[in-house]
Amino acid sequence: MNEKMSSAELRAGASLAGVLGLRMLGLFIILPVFAVHAPQLSGGDNLTLVGVALGAYGLAQAFLQIPFGMASDHWGRKPVIYAGLAIFAAGSFVAALAGDIWTAIAGRTLQGAGAISSVVVALAADLTREQHRTKTMAMIGATIGFAFALSLVAAPVLYQHIGMGGLFALTGVLCIAAGAVVKGWVPEPPVHARSRPRGAGALREALLAPELIRVNLGIFVLHLVQMAMFVVVPPRLVQSGLPLAVHWHLYLPVVLTSFAIMIPPILYADRRNRPKPVLLGAIVLLIAVQALLAVAGTAVAALAALLVGFFVAFNLLEALLPSLVSRLAPAHARGTAIGVYNTTQTLGLFFGGLLGGWLAKHFGAAAVFAVCATLSLVWLAAAGGMRPLALAVNELSSLTFSIAAGVNLEGLREALAEVRGVREAEVLVLERIARLKVVPGQWDESKVRSLIMGEV
Repeated sequence: MNEKMSSAELRAGASLAGVLGLRMLGLFIILPVFAVHAPQLSGGDNLTLVGVALGAYGLAQAFLQIPFGMASDHWGRKPVIYAGLAIFAAGSFVAALAGDIWTAIAGRTLQGAGAISSVVVALAADLTREQHRTKTMAMIGATIGFAFALSLVAAPVLYQHIGMGGLFALTGVLCIAAGAVVKGWVPEPPVHARSRPRGAGALREALLAPELIRVNLGIFVLHLVQMAMFVVVPPRLVQSGLPLAVHWHLYLPVVLTSFAIMIPPILYADRRNRPKPVLLGAIVLLIAVQALLAVAGTAVAALAALLVGFFVAFNLLEALLPSLVSRLAPAHARGTAIGVYNTTQTLGLFFGGLLGGWLAKHFGAAAVFAVCATLSLVWLAAAGGMRPLALAVNELSSLTFSIAAGVNLEGLREALAEVRGVREAEVLVLERIARLKVVPGQWDESKVRSLIMGEV
């Protein structure tokens, strides 16, 4: 087995990481400043509505991630990505014109309607081999973490120069740039044989698979914690004596330190194929940080140390979880499964903003951190039952067959998938090859060969 990524796989991973990075930078860049800016908007003194504005795009995405994923399984990844980016850009420009909190909420909701995250991750999975998927998804996850970190550093400075409207307009421009990257840099995905509609069955698999349930719960909690925190963290930093314009003085060293710390555990998880201990360790760190933030005061040094811990945990989990879901999802329903994953992610963003704003308004910042710690503890209990990935994925053998000339490709994928011992089947039309994942010693080799040679 060739352990090196091909140039096409490297190009696919880097370009798609750039696409999601640009888009997520556009989403994240308002987080460090919006809660402080909101009182300047009509109705913006209501913390609950501020939380809704921060998380509103998550609710729209929650409704649309699965339909976008299913649409990409049927019509192709790239056309769906272009449509989603256009919708997101439109929402950005609406929010840029907002003079009241309700228009800001409307713009954020329209941003969320461009629900392409699942499609981008599915396309990355399409363009990479199984043995390199962890690297590719870690690349995408780490880029999202970097976009979040960059937004914390850049947003206060940009806000001073271009204001809130300018930041929203910048998100629209970044989205247009992401579309150009898709057009010019992302390789074309393989053309699969058209299969019979499997929408309900694929959705059922994506919703009910136990290991996918654990991953989906995790991404929900992680992004709920992220959004709830940033309803209260920027105001607390202001209370500690740091004006908004110099928050980047704290965020920059915090973020650089966290990235340096996260590299060894990510390499360990990838090279040893042992993501579970790294995952559990990161969740424990997340719980500890939230618990300590609940009792911490406003001392800048203490806040900085705890934020380092948060970003280490967040960046590790943001890199691990997409890799897990892409490897656990069945190939024929990958877009749908990743759509479910991203739906739970964006629901976390919505409920994090809503819950964080409501708790901060009625019970204070300490209650926000206490609830985040409790929810993270629930996630830890669920993640503890995760099967080692070696049993979940690597017990299967990946095989590639050339399809004989004259064999009708219509329905071939379904026929191969029904053979005893075959767990997944893909048929690539242009290359006339079939890719299978089989259970060693249990698959019906003669049946498979008769199908691809046209002997039945």
